[in-house]
Order: sequence, then structure tokens, then C-alpha cells
Amino acid sequence: MAGSSQEHVPNEPTIENRQSRHDYEITETLECGIELLGTEVKSIRAGKVSLAEGYVSATAEPPSLSLHSVHIAEYPAAGKAVQHAPVRVRRLLAHKREIRKLAEEVKRKGYTIVPLKMYFKDGRAKILIGLGTGRKSSDKRHAIASREMKRDMDRAMHGRR
Repeated sequence: MAGSSQEHVPNEPTIENRQSRHDYEITETLECGIELLGTEVKSIRAGKVSLAEGYVSATAEPPSLSLHSVHIAEYPAAGKAVQHAPVRVRRLLAHKREIRKLAEEVKRKGYTIVPLKMYFKDGRAKILIGLGTGRKSSDKRHAIASREMKRDMDRAMHGRR
């Protein structure tokens, strides 16, 4: 079928950064493309990525987004001559107006941009980034408590059916 496009192919991984949702109150998200080397794409398809330490920097002039401290493991089948650096600065692809908007938000006190999820869409690697503020430990405990209460209520309602 020529016209159909698949959202997610089952054998392609979705790498999530669950810790970022715990550490930050995410207010806004944006899907970006990512500029990669060939061995990096193969390694991502194998699921050898760590987003935990990563962060995104945004500059308004010239508009650019950069992904820092994300570890993409080397792809062993490629050999030593063509390997990429596992941790390097990678350029993210987005519209200028979106980049400028994020850069303005980051200037405000307490805002940061973190990678949330990496996945493939129509054969291209995408990364979901989120703009958020850091949570204090008391806020984290409150979020955990409310999530557990919701889970208990859902279990109780499921048992009544």
C-alpha cells in the first residue's frame, strides 16, 4: 500500500526517560528530529541508548537546539574504523519559531529542557523533549502519593465491575 504510513513498528524500540517525569514538572512538549550518524541509528534500533543524564540547550540567535550527555552505545558490527563517539553533542531539528520560544522560556528562572522519549516515526529517529521546572523532594512525595491513591481507586472500581 503506497499511501499508508505506520506510526510505530513493533520491533523498533521506544526509549523513555521515566526519571525526568519524576524529577521535573513538564509543562510543554515538542517532537524534534535528531541529526545522527549511520552507526548511531543502528545502535538506537538495537535499543542501546541512555537518556537519563541528557539535557537540551537552546539558543535564540542563531536558533539552534543541542542534545547533550545522551549515551548512544557503539555499534559493534560496524568495526572500529567507522565508530561514533558514544557521548557527543547532537543537533536537534525543529522550526525556528519553536526554538526561539523554547530559548525564551529557558531564560526564565527554573526552566530546563529535558529529553523524554526517543522513537522512530516513519523510519526517522525522533526525540520528544519537554520544558519543565525542577521538583522539590516534597513535591515528588506528593506526586507519588497522589499516583498511588489514583491507582487504588482504579483497582477498587475495577473490582466492582
